Amino acid sequence: MKSWTPERRARQAEAIRRWKPWEQSTGPRTDEGKHRAKMNGYRGGHWRKLRDLSKAMNAALRTQRDGLSDFE
Repeated sequence: MKSWTPERRARQAEAIRRWKPWEQSTGPRTDEGKHRAKMNGYRGGHWRKLRDLSKAMNAALRTQRDGLSDFE
């Protein structure tokens, strides 16, 4: 892919300033769209909780295994 020349970049910047797309943005209008937009910042809290639970379970099993090896 060819890179943009400084002239092309300047023409594009001027065109965008003329079009002003930021003034035409309305955001979500339906309840579904608003819900999807609300979730944009979601970072997967359930995944982190599951990971922490898995680590705790592994540590408990490791402790139990080490305790059982004392009987051998």
